[in-house]
Amino acid sequence: METVFNDISEGAVYVSAGRTITEADIVNFAGLSGDFNPLHMDEEWVRENTKFPSRIAHGLLIHSIGEGLNCLELSAWKILGFLETQRKMLLPVFPGDRITQRYTVKSKRPSSKDPSRGVVEVEVIITNQRGEIVQDGYNKYLIGGDA
Repeated sequence: METVFNDISEGAVYVSAGRTITEADIVNFAGLSGDFNPLHMDEEWVRENTKFPSRIAHGLLIHSIGEGLNCLELSAWKILGFLETQRKMLLPVFPGDRITQRYTVKSKRPSSKDPSRGVVEVEVIITNQRGEIVQDGYNKYLIGGDA
């Protein structure tokens, strides 16, 4: 059953399942995106030039995986459009880190043309296995109404 605009409550919190980031994820994302920056691809370069102990995952990879981790409740939303997204990359994610994404409904605004549907903004926080916030930001969705 789909969750429509009027069924979504401000303040509701949803937490995804977790997922471990692998070396293969990083290599595959580099091939897909064309981003072969040494921060992501060269272990020795990272140790010699940064404070990090090993190469790090692409910020957009973590953003993408986080979106794929959405939870059952969000999967039921009648999303007509993914309107906007923003993330701050706060801490690095390393191969072997496990991430989880938390959504909090911050606001909802009905459409002026059809108040049964509207825009919902959710705060998004991605944490690692230690509970540290590695990314935060928001998403805005256009949510449909009753048929």
